[in-house]
Amino acid sequence: MPKVLVPLAEGFEEMEAVIVVDVLRRADIAVVTASLTDNRAVTGSHGISVVADTTLDAALEERFDAVALPGGLPGAIHLRDDARVAKLTQDVAEQGGWAAAICAAPMALAAFGLLQGKTFTSHPSVRDRLAEAGGEYVERRVAADGRLITSRSPGTAFEFALALVAHLADEATARRLAESMLVASPAV
Repeated sequence: MPKVLVPLAEGFEEMEAVIVVDVLRRADIAVVTASLTDNRAVTGSHGISVVADTTLDAALEERFDAVALPGGLPGAIHLRDDARVAKLTQDVAEQGGWAAAICAAPMALAAFGLLQGKTFTSHPSVRDRLAEAGGEYVERRVAADGRLITSRSPGTAFEFALALVAHLADEATARRLAESMLVASPAV
């Protein structure tokens, strides 16, 4: 069973984190949420507090098949600026795993050098910050290129999560979940 890390930084976008975690767990994919600090309670950009499964320092002892970065500001900036998140995400990608980010979080992937030569998307408000990423920006709701998956906003969180399911499990599972939740199937 694949294992996904969802790091949570203060100011994360709540929908982009919780929807992704929920959909992945419905697909029987192991998900670990990890707070960047020693405090497992993390407050999102809209004032909703979530208790992470563990801390990032503890999660560093585990092996992950994918890292999924939620957006939100300033959460995405905290992810981008955290050397542990950078190293773990780069290591997962180098070992053939998946790097995924939604909304403003592709800024972190750009800083980690993971958008180079890739097709990707993000929230329109951070597009200009990705001009130097070395890839091709597209205005798709979800963009997948190799083992990179990116998406645009809270409004695309279900599609983003289902694309992760399609790639980490299989397309049939993603379709089944989409139908059961009355969500459009991913276009990836």
